Amino acid sequence: MEGQSIEDLVLRVIKDSKKPLSFEDIAKKLSLEKKDRKALKKTLKSLRKSGRVILQKGKYLSAEEEIVVGKVIPYPAGFGFLEIGEGKKDIYIPPFEMISLFAGDVIRARVVEYKGKKEIRVLRVLKRAKKDILCKIQRGKKTCLGIPIDENQHQSIIIDDCKDLEEGTIVVVKIKRFPTKESPALGKIKEVLGHPSKKNLTIEVLIRKYNLPTSYPDEVIKEAKALKMNLEEELKRRRDLRDQVCFTIDPERAKDFDDAVAIEKTKEGYRLWVHIADVSHFVKENSAIDKEAFKRGFTFYLPDRALHMLPEELAGDLCSLKPNEDRLAFTCEMLFDEKGRLLEYDIYESVIRSKARLTYNEALRLIVGDPAIENKYPKEIIQSLLLMEDLYRILSRARWERGSIDFDLPEAELVVDEYGEPVALYPYERHVVHKIIEQFMVSANETVAMHLENMGYPCLYRVHEKPDPAKVENLIEILSGLGYKVKKPSLSPKFFQKIIEDFEGRPEENLVRFLTLRSMKRAHYSPNNLGHFGLASDHYAHFTSPIRRYPDIIVHRLLKKALSGQDIDYEKTLSYLEMAGVHLSTQERLAEEMEREAIDRLKARFMKAYIGEEFQGIITGVVPFGFFVEIQEYLVEGLVNIATLKNDNYLYDEPAHRLVGINTGKVFRLGDRVKVKIVAVDEERAKLELVLA
Repeated sequence: MEGQSIEDLVLRVIKDSKKPLSFEDIAKKLSLEKKDRKALKKTLKSLRKSGRVILQKGKYLSAEEEIVVGKVIPYPAGFGFLEIGEGKKDIYIPPFEMISLFAGDVIRARVVEYKGKKEIRVLRVLKRAKKDILCKIQRGKKTCLGIPIDENQHQSIIIDDCKDLEEGTIVVVKIKRFPTKESPALGKIKEVLGHPSKKNLTIEVLIRKYNLPTSYPDEVIKEAKALKMNLEEELKRRRDLRDQVCFTIDPERAKDFDDAVAIEKTKEGYRLWVHIADVSHFVKENSAIDKEAFKRGFTFYLPDRALHMLPEELAGDLCSLKPNEDRLAFTCEMLFDEKGRLLEYDIYESVIRSKARLTYNEALRLIVGDPAIENKYPKEIIQSLLLMEDLYRILSRARWERGSIDFDLPEAELVVDEYGEPVALYPYERHVVHKIIEQFMVSANETVAMHLENMGYPCLYRVHEKPDPAKVENLIEILSGLGYKVKKPSLSPKFFQKIIEDFEGRPEENLVRFLTLRSMKRAHYSPNNLGHFGLASDHYAHFTSPIRRYPDIIVHRLLKKALSGQDIDYEKTLSYLEMAGVHLSTQERLAEEMEREAIDRLKARFMKAYIGEEFQGIITGVVPFGFFVEIQEYLVEGLVNIATLKNDNYLYDEPAHRLVGINTGKVFRLGDRVKVKIVAVDEERAKLELVLA
């Protein structure tokens, strides 16, 4: 055989095969005699060297095949999808491949076509996502199984010692041997959390499910305890604003205060100071505290606790802008005219002394002139609050004219007792003071981003891109079912602003706000300034919450370098910001998912007490198997299954988002008000079962 001809033959055999082939498989398919095997080895080596053939686990496959690397996303039914990157379509993983995989595993895989659709064949597991899995004990006659209660529900793990635990006990299982197609996973109990019937384990389970840190490494604690503020040295190089009437406004239960505000009326308009805790002064780049803070990315807020990004010594003391204590701040001073235009600004390091710690409700009572509280605070603070309300209304009007979209969805506040049990659930009122502070923080964030851009420095922007046209079309289709007609959809903020305004005061108002928000892309962090669509802003960054958000610390550091005129390695900085943007956007999603799941589960636990009771609700979603209803009193959602609608047979009218009765013509459509009764609650899945009352 000639070298070239055997190469062609070997390549054709490998390409035509539906699976990777071993050396023996290729020799058999080519019917080679022993004397020709040496030439085959040489040919395969040459093909590998030229990159036309790949060797995986002792088997050969064509390099022309699509080989992908991605993250495993399982589904409870036993199949999964491989996430292969932003903007690329996930690829189906069949159940027989999922047998050896866990959620989050990173794998290298071959893409094959089966029955006209793409799916995955695993070549190699590159990285296991978890070694500790949250499980529920299931006892057999001879064996003891751990059934995962996180996203790995398609697996079961043989446990070598059950320690006489009761069926249903929640445990953390350490994997000793990962599963293969031939044998299941093997593990041992690492931690016993308890039995759900005897103890509320909701938050403990979620902390372990999302693998969140509950303590700091010793090195971080040691560093934090050693930190001190040298006030005399700092006063030499900072602006001394300790005599200024500034104050903090925060929620009732807040313990860390990272922003204070001050205002004065000028002949041009209003001068506003936004003072932000100077966290980057204490958290030095590449210190142990810095590395741990970057890893966490954010403070995780849960109903019964907060898992802080920074140790208590910083978050609750040294950086926190406590009343009547000298604190280091980073100040954004802005001068606005009577129309809300920014005339000038200054950004600098300062020393401040907050004159009061107000809650949102206290500030509101001072604005409306409640005599029961007025004597508690100096007149200067009350006068400042009244000026702040004036400036807020001016800035809000200017922002509205620009097209800024106010989603302002209603929220429910969940109150838990010392044991983590939910004891109250009520709508959380956002009033004018929340909006004042929000508006001032947005102005500071915009000014800082604009400054960095004007100075030619890189920045970690908070970007919000234009929505996907297909999602906007879908939104318009849903709104037409609510009787709202749109002649020509547009991808401008003004278009969405008008939709929300047109539904203001109608029963469907909050539903439309939610649907409009859902049609948007998710905001994220990036060094590329793509603008902020929702705020109708050309440049936006996060600057105002460095105690609880790491992106703000990055922006503070860049600002300090820009203000001092420090030279930076532009390409290296950009590369770091790209990496940081991806990591911090991921951590933010994790924080949001966990917080939402914790609240949903505890809401379900709270609503167990109301099984059998009737409530007013609004239909928030229609599906072939029924419709979802939000109970307005508690802002919780449940499903009315189509099987419970006994008075008629109902058809699903997908374009109109409604169910229609065949005989009666009765219609259940998105946005309809209905009265429902709670008949069952699945706490673990945070689901309510409802029937029409």
